[in-house]
Amino acid sequence: MIAREIRDRLYWMGAVDWDRRLFDSLIPLPDGTSYNAYLVQGSERTALLDTVDPPMADVLMFQLERVPRVDYVVAHHAEQDHSGTIPQVLQRYEDAQVVTTPKGKGMLVDLLRIPAERVVTVEDGETLSLGDRTLEFLHTPWVHWPETMVTYLPEERILFSCDFFGSHLATTELYVTEEQEWRVYEAAKRYYAEIMMPFRRVIQRNLTKVGQREVELIAPSHGPMYPRPAFIQDAYRDWVSEEPKNEVVLPYISMHGSTRRMVEYLVSALAERGVTVHQFDLAVTDIGKLAIALVDAATIVIGTPTVHVGPHPHVIYAVQLANALRPKVKFASIIGSYGWNSQVVEQIAGMIPNLQVEVLDPVLCQGFPRPDDFEALDRLASAIAGKHRERGLFSGD
Repeated sequence: MIAREIRDRLYWMGAVDWDRRLFDSLIPLPDGTSYNAYLVQGSERTALLDTVDPPMADVLMFQLERVPRVDYVVAHHAEQDHSGTIPQVLQRYEDAQVVTTPKGKGMLVDLLRIPAERVVTVEDGETLSLGDRTLEFLHTPWVHWPETMVTYLPEERILFSCDFFGSHLATTELYVTEEQEWRVYEAAKRYYAEIMMPFRRVIQRNLTKVGQREVELIAPSHGPMYPRPAFIQDAYRDWVSEEPKNEVVLPYISMHGSTRRMVEYLVSALAERGVTVHQFDLAVTDIGKLAIALVDAATIVIGTPTVHVGPHPHVIYAVQLANALRPKVKFASIIGSYGWNSQVVEQIAGMIPNLQVEVLDPVLCQGFPRPDDFEALDRLASAIAGKHRERGLFSGD
């Protein structure tokens, strides 16, 4: 894998990880990923922007064999998939300095044991001259760690955005093509849902901040580059907006069929009332797909049987995930079945302190659902549709 020229004296470097299927031992990667680094050569100095995940260090170091000099290594983000190969780069280029935010310096020293004397910090808006090219550093804290920043290259109108606007997608394409936009959109939305969504309101401000620069190309640290920046910027504006869509997310699990029957009935009742539903069987679902659905949903309904008076362990995981991701859902409810006693409502309600939701009347039944339980599900479907209509979420409202 060789370096690829983007512009004169400006190169994509890094590695495409075709086979990786799990990130942080947590996040599914159905399409692999890439670790993008960029080499910017000025008339006087050269900067390497980010590195690669340590298992692929040999790829980057091979690419750098033809680069006689690196003066600066810009560390946008201290997480190891970006910074992990910095020690090897510093070993090769003994005079190179690491450039990062003040918070980033401490994290790089702690995580990678980089000598503090080789790290220089930059303030928000500070610039660094490479001769005929300039790097402008913009702090973007909590996108998605506290130390993150992006770099703007004004002479080329390129924004090196690190994780901002990224997508876990392995591809030979350097740029997002029109034919590929649908695929990149889904990968970028998954990336946003799993990584960025907890910081939605902070990202709103950072979108405005980077939007003040004239950008012709966005170069993220994962996935292909965006020659049409509005494509991903508009998508992000939609995802971080305060208003959800007329959609319900319904993650559930069923042990003996009772909860499944309730879920199927409620989904049908909601569809009949004009509400879009995304149904997920937690025994088999890709948790990333659930995260994607949560980006736009106005309502989440949890379906669970009772296990020792509490929710099923798979449901506990899904509820904790939703609480951690902090989607913009406005309403929530719980449906399910129990044998002799249940505290699922109380326990689940205690697991979602981060969700600022109105809880609609839950529907729990003892054993297999009876006619009055289906009537209660009809009332819940009507309540959800009514709440969505009140917020103007139906098309044409």
